[in-house]
Amino acid sequence: MVKNETTPKAILELDRMVHEPARLAILTVLASAEEVAFLFLQRVTGLSKGNLSSHTQKLEAAGYLETVKAFQGRIPVTSFRITEDGRTALRAYHHQLRALLPKEGKP
Repeated sequence: MVKNETTPKAILELDRMVHEPARLAILTVLASAEEVAFLFLQRVTGLSKGNLSSHTQKLEAAGYLETVKAFQGRIPVTSFRITEDGRTALRAYHHQLRALLPKEGKP
């Protein structure tokens, strides 16, 4: 009998800050760019302004992203950057998730 690598304990050990779908989407977008504007992030994730704001605040409180406030002319622009802790958490999450998947050729 082949031992199943997926255990309830392993699933429960996933980083819940990253595992939430909206936050995972945000971190994934941020990981592929140096800095991302709020409106662009809203457009690509499909989140409402309120939801995006709520999730970015949680990610910032966790130390996974930083908020950048600037002006384009006289217009205020909010952007985000993923932190090194955020990159580390995202990589760890991907590694944990891959470990939960069945190995090639095994059920």
